[in-house]
Amino acid sequence: MTLLKTLTALSPLALVLASCGASAPGDNATGARAEPSALPFTLTDIATFDQPWALTPDPQSDRLFVTERAGRIKIVLADGTLGAVSGVPRVDFGGQGGLGDFVFLPSPRNAPATGPQTVYLSWVEAGASDTRGAVVGKARLVCSQPATCALDGLTVIWRQAPKVTGRGHFSHRIAVAPDGASLFIASGERQKFTPAQDLSVNLGKIVHLDLDGKPIAGGPFAGRGGASDEVWSLGHRNILGLVFDASGRLWDLEHGPRGGDELNLVKRGQNYGWPIVSNGDNYDGTPIPRHSTRPEFAAPAISWNPVIAPGNFIFVASPQFPAWRGNALIAGLGSEGLVRVSIAGETAHEEARYPLGHRIRAIAQARGGAIYVVEDGAGARLRKLSPR
Repeated sequence: MTLLKTLTALSPLALVLASCGASAPGDNATGARAEPSALPFTLTDIATFDQPWALTPDPQSDRLFVTERAGRIKIVLADGTLGAVSGVPRVDFGGQGGLGDFVFLPSPRNAPATGPQTVYLSWVEAGASDTRGAVVGKARLVCSQPATCALDGLTVIWRQAPKVTGRGHFSHRIAVAPDGASLFIASGERQKFTPAQDLSVNLGKIVHLDLDGKPIAGGPFAGRGGASDEVWSLGHRNILGLVFDASGRLWDLEHGPRGGDELNLVKRGQNYGWPIVSNGDNYDGTPIPRHSTRPEFAAPAISWNPVIAPGNFIFVASPQFPAWRGNALIAGLGSEGLVRVSIAGETAHEEARYPLGHRIRAIAQARGGAIYVVEDGAGARLRKLSPR
């Protein structure tokens, strides 16, 4: 069956229900619950936040930066003192949208440990006729005091195109390449299905850009028109995690529909199949062909059914948790805890779940190896994990 016929075969009812916004089960509902068990770590509460999204360690200090979706960036010092970043852009807040990711560009080896740092951040901006889309900006982070910083020279370097209606599946995760010379950005398909297979737009893709937002020359789909020059991979749904492992391989973590959350090893030029294949089904119950039926599409390293509704994830390198080294540790929204996954080559296996009793939005590993999680929603706690 041709791609056009396959996409057209999706029922109108399935398209409407799978585009139904923040109430979609794969994005917000509680999935399978782990059985309570003794946790191999203790938790220390540090601070609380309102609708946090990203949790980012400062590579040059013990500070943490937390984005709140309404449009604030908070600073957490080692002693728990809170500060703020000024100069944050106005965001379109609602549904799954608002202020998103916040990442540091690694400084050159001979750079001073203090002084301005280059940062990238993502957010959702409004367009005409009730449309919106994610953008990525670049700025200098200038700090007059450890807990008082400002974004200087903020410039938008990339936009989702086209802007469309709805408030879901922005993705807008940012990963800096291991060599520090380029960026990878996750762009969700905005609950519109078919753009994920359309190379003329950048929805449902992972894009590869230089540090100023221009497509890297010689991309796998370069020269095909539209957004094709920037596309690294396609066929993605809603990517909430985008991380390089210790070997320099890029992995993504994305929400499936009703079932089919997946962890993918992201390779140049690969098509990950959405919405043609999935290991889950549409929210109205209509089936979607499984990955096993279409081997031309890249299959996930692991998938979940029922969903875990993931936030982001890390690859553990902390000396405080040596038994977990190299494992993926996943923040679970629907699963309300952490999910630990081992990696063997290009496949993955779930090793354990650690129930925390709350939706976990994000996880981060600080410079000294400490691991932190932040909950989802209002009054969300930032919590530090310490080994028993």
